[in-house]
Amino acid sequence: MLSFSTDESFQQNYKFLIGSLVPRPIALVSTKNEDGSNNLAPFSFFTAISARPMIIAFCPLIRTSTGLKKDTVINIERTKEFVINFVSEEIIQKVNLTSTEVPYGEDEFKLSGLTPLESEIVSANRVQESKIHFECRLRDILNYGDEPGAGRLISGEVVKVHINNKIYSEGKINTNQYKPIGRGAGNDWIKCTDIIQLERLMTAQIQK
Repeated sequence: MLSFSTDESFQQNYKFLIGSLVPRPIALVSTKNEDGSNNLAPFSFFTAISARPMIIAFCPLIRTSTGLKKDTVINIERTKEFVINFVSEEIIQKVNLTSTEVPYGEDEFKLSGLTPLESEIVSANRVQESKIHFECRLRDILNYGDEPGAGRLISGEVVKVHINNKIYSEGKINTNQYKPIGRGAGNDWIKCTDIIQLERLMTAQIQK
């Protein structure tokens, strides 16, 4: 087995992370720019934290190209709210376009061809083509450094959930109808096409 020090370089560490943690779900995060225009960007360092209260978190890295915070972070620090839009197979080409680095204030909805949909509680718009939306209010921002490649953990409390009725049945989300997509290493995207089920050895299963 090969062994590596994590002190070598950002590039090496990053490749180890994105090649090891797979598949990673994608948080397509929508926020409002200072002038009221839309911002939309994908993040695959993304997970759930708590069910009650319902809290999720994602981790934007400081841009390696400029050493600056990403527009999403700037907007969340100011507005204290955002929307997590989930990604399925049907929209991956458009979602990929939202990762393009553009000047602050340029609308990634227009760039990608995705459709803004007004939220019910927060000011940020949802993505109409996404099958699941979480409207979120900021809980915490933890900083892990100021150098390019350093991460911030942004947690948000989900205050409203929206689910496409075609993927929701008997109180559960149907994965086959949802067709979620994940990220892998490099340019890899991963489909959830082969699903297996294993009974968990617990007295009660919330998953049932």
